[in-house]
Amino acid sequence: MPPTPDQPTSPRGDGQRREPGPPPCRPLAELPALPPLRLAVVGHVEVVSFVGVPALPAAGEIQRASWFLEQAAGGGAVVAAQMARLTGQRVSFFTALGRDALGERAAAELEALGLELHVAWREAPTRRGVSFVDGAGERTITVIGERLAPAAADPLPWQQLADCDGVFVTASDAEGLRLARRARRLAATPRVRLPVLRDSGVRLDALIGSGLDPAERVEPEDLAVAPALRIATAGAAGGLVEPGGRFLAPALTTPALDAYGAGDSFAAGVTAGLAAGWDLADSLSLGCHCGAACVTARGAYAGQLRLPPETGR
Repeated sequence: MPPTPDQPTSPRGDGQRREPGPPPCRPLAELPALPPLRLAVVGHVEVVSFVGVPALPAAGEIQRASWFLEQAAGGGAVVAAQMARLTGQRVSFFTALGRDALGERAAAELEALGLELHVAWREAPTRRGVSFVDGAGERTITVIGERLAPAAADPLPWQQLADCDGVFVTASDAEGLRLARRARRLAATPRVRLPVLRDSGVRLDALIGSGLDPAERVEPEDLAVAPALRIATAGAAGGLVEPGGRFLAPALTTPALDAYGAGDSFAAGVTAGLAAGWDLADSLSLGCHCGAACVTARGAYAGQLRLPPETGR
């Protein structure tokens, strides 16, 4: 019996039913306009030295770098900066920095990116990082020093989070995560660390991390309270959302220059979409466009997606 018209069939014409593939990423021009949003990030900062190399150096090898850049970056800073570029508004960033010259410089750089900083100053060195970027744009990161994270006990204006449409967390303690849960939408990365996620007892609207990084892998049984969405990215291949299934990233139209910050930019776009009340497909599409834009320039911020303020995209 031949298949009915609404049955997907094999390209070989054998009449066998085939499962539909993942939906394509929606074009940016077809996404809704973002409404005015109040967004915030609770997270960490690292001052990163970006070093362009032909390939990751082998043991004993001496290479000549083709380019060098140093910026205040880290997951929290990248998410906040991408949110600011999407909305055209200042984004509140709750963070911690060392009370040293590097921390002071980082604070000035982040404010210049359009962030409203709320800093818990620590009597500790500001964390550094080195990102080797190879000829294909892939990055390999080494961090130097302890990660400094804002905590609920820090004298920061935590009450502001209750008025936010969306908050993303990359680093805090369990009570800080509970304070962030007062926002209308709350998303976080597994880099918050499993004990914090478990001890907080909050239900995230989305847990967003890399499906390629074992350090960000979270199994369903790892958390006492399951997030509404679990999103694992897979670079240019898109990723997987549960519930929902696979999703695709847009094809790059220019070569990838630096993958640093692509996952965090993706998380910023998804969080903004969810905070705006968009459906999952549109939120994922915005995240994918943010991630794809980020890799087209060197460093954390130069390639990040900007939406024209008059149209919202």
